[in-house]
Amino acid sequence: MATLVMGIVNVTPDSFSDGGRYLDSDAAVGHGLRLWGEGADMLDIGGESTRPGAERIDPSLERDRVLPVVEALAQAGAVVSIDTMNAATAVAAVRAGARIVNDVSGGLADPGMLEAVAATDADIVLQHWRGASSDMYANAEYRDVVREVMAEIADRVAAAAAAGIPPSRVIVDPGIGFGKKGGQNWAVLRELPRITGLGHRVLVGTSRKRFLSDVLGEDASEARRDFATAVTSVLAAQAGAWAVRVHDVAATRDALRVVDRWESEDPWTSSTRSP
Repeated sequence: MATLVMGIVNVTPDSFSDGGRYLDSDAAVGHGLRLWGEGADMLDIGGESTRPGAERIDPSLERDRVLPVVEALAQAGAVVSIDTMNAATAVAAVRAGARIVNDVSGGLADPGMLEAVAATDADIVLQHWRGASSDMYANAEYRDVVREVMAEIADRVAAAAAAGIPPSRVIVDPGIGFGKKGGQNWAVLRELPRITGLGHRVLVGTSRKRFLSDVLGEDASEARRDFATAVTSVLAAQAGAWAVRVHDVAATRDALRVVDRWESEDPWTSSTRSP
C-alpha cells in the first residue's frame, strides 16, 4: 500500500516552525483545507507545542484551541488526528470527529490516556518518548539507540493492549527528534526497516526538525528544510512507513508520486513510450 501523508496543523503560538500562523481557528481550518486539497490523507491538529523547551499548557486551553478546528475539518470530510498528550482532550476530539489520537508521549504523560482511547473506536499513535519537551534531551543516552527504541515501543504497545486497545488500532512512531540527539536520529532512520518489521503501522515525522541541520546547517531556510523533509519522507516510505507527518504536503506528495512512478512504470510496455 502507498505511504500516506499526514499534514500538520499547529493551532499554537509557539510551535518551532509555524507557531502563531494558525492560532486563529478560521486560519487553522483554512490551512487544513489547503493541505487536504494538496493531497493530505490525514490532518494532525495540535494545540500544545512539543518543540524542545516547551512547557505544558492547561488542557482546557488546548481544547479551546483544537476542538473547533477538529469539528470543522471532520465535517468537511477530512480524516482528522488529534495531537495531544491529554486524555480529556483526546476523548473530546474524538467526539468532535477525530479518528486518530496522536500521543507523542506514547501514553506516558497522562496515565488515563490508554484506557480513555480504548473506550473509543479511535486508532492511537504511540510515539517513542523519554520525557517532557521542557528538558527533552535529558535522557538522550543510549548504548544501542535502535534496539532501545524498539524495546520501549514494544513496552508501550503491550501497555495499550493491557488497557484494551488491540494491535489493529495501534500505530507506532520512533519519535525522531524526541529525546534523541542528532546522530541518534539518523541511526534510527537508517534502521527503520527493523521498526516496520515489528508488524505495526509506522508513522515517521522528520518535518523541519533540528537534526536536519546536521546536513543543511543551522541557518537553513524553511524551504530547504522542506526539501530535505521530502527526501527523508521518501526514504521512510521505501523502508515501509505507513505514513509520514509533514508541514509541506504538496512537496512530499510530489516526491512520493515521482518515486512511485520510478518504481512501478515499465518503460518497455508504457503507453507513453515513443514508437
